[in-house]
Amino acid sequence: MSEPVKRPSSRRQVIDQLRSYPVWIQRALPVLGLVVVMWALEIVDLFLGGWLNQFGIQPLDPAGLPGILFAPLLHSGFGHLLSNTLPFLVMGAMIAWLTRKWWLLTAGIWLLGGFGTWLIGGLGTNHIGASVIVYGYAAFLVTYGVLSRRFTAIAAAVVVVLLYGGIVWGFLPINPRVSWQGHLAGAAAGVVVAFADTRQARRDLRERRDGELMR
Repeated sequence: MSEPVKRPSSRRQVIDQLRSYPVWIQRALPVLGLVVVMWALEIVDLFLGGWLNQFGIQPLDPAGLPGILFAPLLHSGFGHLLSNTLPFLVMGAMIAWLTRKWWLLTAGIWLLGGFGTWLIGGLGTNHIGASVIVYGYAAFLVTYGVLSRRFTAIAAAVVVVLLYGGIVWGFLPINPRVSWQGHLAGAAAGVVVAFADTRQARRDLRERRDGELMR
């Protein structure tokens, strides 16, 4: 009597399929996945008449603290979302390829940048958009390139400066509809996270070297 053959679950098939991709694609997939979430939410919000945007960061208001978690996923329209999508993908993928810690570093920039925006943003304002993370990515990559002194990291920093050097204008309070506070807080978060990451990396390197010397 033959025994039934167990078919692999669809989840297992998906995992196996992802593992078959080249490593550089595997590392970039989470970045793409987060962008898909942003676009899905914006499509939903289109039918809700912008109702979701109320869940942004509302500075110095305790009720606005949860917006730190939601604000980078929300946008004021497809033009706003489109302007953030490409730099988010490009610089997010760079971080994923360089550090293998994309989730951890993004979380650090997300939370620190959001809290900074909550602290320095104007009273009665509502801050939304992934630009807080985009600015954090840019600041991280440049700082990381300087601190790590790795050729690939320095090359990535140069690419960021050449492609997105113009974003420094986003620090100026020129347009009242643009959150320069979010840009500034995101960039500051990127610098802090870069210092923390390279410091830990150097500590791990020293420990490995010490361990090899003791053998």
